[in-house]
Amino acid sequence: MSFLSPDYPEIIYSGDEGETSATFRPADTPPDYTSPGGATYHYLSTRLTTDGLFGLYRNRLGPAVGGTSPHFHRTMSEAFYVLSGEIHVFDGERWRDATRGDYLYVPPGGVHSFGNISGEPTEFLILFAPGGAREGYFEGLEHLGGMADQERADFFLRHDSFFTDMTKGPAADSWEDRAALRKAFKTR
Repeated sequence: MSFLSPDYPEIIYSGDEGETSATFRPADTPPDYTSPGGATYHYLSTRLTTDGLFGLYRNRLGPAVGGTSPHFHRTMSEAFYVLSGEIHVFDGERWRDATRGDYLYVPPGGVHSFGNISGEPTEFLILFAPGGAREGYFEGLEHLGGMADQERADFFLRHDSFFTDMTKGPAADSWEDRAALRKAFKTR
């Protein structure tokens, strides 16, 4: 017999007493990964630590212009929440400048993109649900330049990232061109 409202998911924990199983991560914990370009990734929750329920990362991009080309995921949703600065996001229909407090939710299959064209550092959260092993994706990006086209395409397939041009992947768009256009207009 279930006491839950039908608006809730199925019961995951069936114990009667509850258990001590929470994790705490202090704010001053060093990043789990720093890219060659200086972007930092704090893996707050991963597929492994949440039993696949979700993944939550805190990312910091420096002032350098850059980002990913439009893509989608087949197995998970992705959400972005801006903590500071500004990121340029694509919601599948139009580009927007997202600032502190702005939020973008992308369901599975939703075309999206994000990057920094502001010339200033930015910090934001990325939530994946259910939790995919995205650590290997972000840490593998630095090796894309040394991969043959098929290796690169296999990397994207392995990490549930489907780009318009699978051989180029995240680098298919020119973020420098996008940043130059930004000087003429703002999307907010």
